[in-house]
Amino acid sequence: MNPAWLCLPITGLAAFAQVVPAPAPARPQSEPGPGRELAFPGFNAFPLKGSVKAGGAHSYFAVMVAGSGPTDRDWSNPLIPTPSHGGRDFAAWLQGQGIGSLRYDKRFIGSKDPKLDISLDAQVGDIRAAMQAARSLPEARGKKLLLVGHSEGALLSLLAAGEADAALLLAMPGLSMGRVILAQVKAQLDAAGAPGEVATANLGYLEAAEASIRQDKPLPEAGTQVAPGVLRLARALAQAESRGFVRDTLDLDPWALAQRLPVPCAVVWGDRDVQTWKPDAVPPGFKGTVIQVPEANHLLKRETRPRASLDGRSAATAYGDGTPLADLTPLAQWLKALK
Repeated sequence: MNPAWLCLPITGLAAFAQVVPAPAPARPQSEPGPGRELAFPGFNAFPLKGSVKAGGAHSYFAVMVAGSGPTDRDWSNPLIPTPSHGGRDFAAWLQGQGIGSLRYDKRFIGSKDPKLDISLDAQVGDIRAAMQAARSLPEARGKKLLLVGHSEGALLSLLAAGEADAALLLAMPGLSMGRVILAQVKAQLDAAGAPGEVATANLGYLEAAEASIRQDKPLPEAGTQVAPGVLRLARALAQAESRGFVRDTLDLDPWALAQRLPVPCAVVWGDRDVQTWKPDAVPPGFKGTVIQVPEANHLLKRETRPRASLDGRSAATAYGDGTPLADLTPLAQWLKALK
């Protein structure tokens, strides 16, 4: 019988590595509150599709940027085992705060073109294009622009947030992506009871794989102690279609970027999030607001189980549509005070 560490299923943000082509998850037949579909040109005029919700009296209109991998505008992802539309739910929650929104599918959702440009420049260019499109919407007339990024989308939003009027970074990686992936895999190896020398071998292989991506070299040979899940993860990160994007994002420092933002900013984490989490210390140079939502998971949905009992797979069981959003009162208070 294989020990648990050998069959380790790599879950969490690490498993959501950029994958192209990616089939579009099924679109929901309806969504709470009125909304409409929108098409607009992205980076280099690439056609993008989105959904618009009207707001209310709040002075801001939001542009929402989804997280990593094949995650669509609704934050649906084929790697989530149950139907999950957390982004659609959050847009409805924003609407309840008087804030309308535009959320859009990333350029590779539904694409079967392995040559599609999914570079960092292209994806950040799409964020800028979405903000430009939002400013011309009747729903956003007279409003300031709030850029809302989730998970990897929060990291990418940092590269464009200076062009918005405020930034809301949900479940932002508290470390560079390369370090977050290593931390996630270490936590899963520890939870699976991997012996010390096995954990060292797996993390060492993953570090070497990240180094090979930075240097645009082939992946190193994997030793016998490297778990199949770790090997699959390395291969996903290194695949040709998305290697350039991964290389350019591995070492982006979220706090260096956040400290330079010239606009109001809040960073929000759920205290039960096992994919990205609030760091032990926030750099003193960050002048924005830090919010930790009690009993909230990676999608800011309600999670009452102790964080220590959760891993990526078990946590995902509370990502579905049957789980309501957590009590987001601390976030609502920040939005109410936003000028």
